[in-house]
Amino acid sequence: MRIAVAYENGEVFQHFGRTESFKIYDIEDGKISSSAVIGNGGLSHGGLVQILLDNGVDTFICGGIGGGARNMIESSGIKLLPGASGNADACVQAYLDGKLSYDPDTECHSHEGGEHSCHCGH
Repeated sequence: MRIAVAYENGEVFQHFGRTESFKIYDIEDGKISSSAVIGNGGLSHGGLVQILLDNGVDTFICGGIGGGARNMIESSGIKLLPGASGNADACVQAYLDGKLSYDPDTECHSHEGGEHSCHCGH
């Protein structure tokens, strides 16, 4: 299994479309066996979904995410866990323990003029 987290400074990044890094975790026997931080290659929004696919991600943990990106991720067969926050490593461990706090209804809207409003609590 491979889990990715929208990542910034050790935390779950809260705006998927502006994610500059992902932390990718390899999971073996229900435990983290390795992890690595990768950059976004200058991509945004839809291009970010391709990074997840290219890296064989099965599950994706993030903060806020727009409807279009949500649909692309889910239609690609990647399990989406939006609305998470806090330390990325702790979130992955909580997911593995069945205790991750996230909001499946989290969705960002209206990215006009660089500003956005979302229902992600941020």
